[in-house]
Amino acid sequence: MNFNATLFGQTIAFAIFVWFTMKYIWPLLLKQMQDREARIADGLAAAQKGQEMLAEAEARMIELVDEGKQQAASIVAQGQRRHDELVEEAKQDASREREQILAAAKAEIEQEKTQAREQLRTEVVALALAGVKQILLREVDRNAHNDVLNRISSEL
Repeated sequence: MNFNATLFGQTIAFAIFVWFTMKYIWPLLLKQMQDREARIADGLAAAQKGQEMLAEAEARMIELVDEGKQQAASIVAQGQRRHDELVEEAKQDASREREQILAAAKAEIEQEKTQAREQLRTEVVALALAGVKQILLREVDRNAHNDVLNRISSEL
């Protein structure tokens, strides 16, 4: 066998194989690789978009948490103000009630003083009448005794 003819035959067969591969198989492989590259690019774009959405969601979550904290602080402040108002109202009500009780007690004391004075006057008048009776029993001068009695009643 001739080495050159074998090499020439193998070269022609290789060239036919390369031509066949480039004509029919290579475009299919390139199409498959381009499709896969497009899917990978779409997947990477989707992953990037997902990362961006995640970052936006985290930012929104932080914003909502801060807003919730502010609302909670506002509610607590309103509750504290309402508590202070209720305490102040209770103090004012207690003060008014204390004043009313003091006024009622003072009025009751005045009334009891007046009653005691009237009772003392009544007792003094009774004693004066008893004294007058004793005087009258001893002396019967009515004019002198009436003057004494009038003077005693006016002093009382």
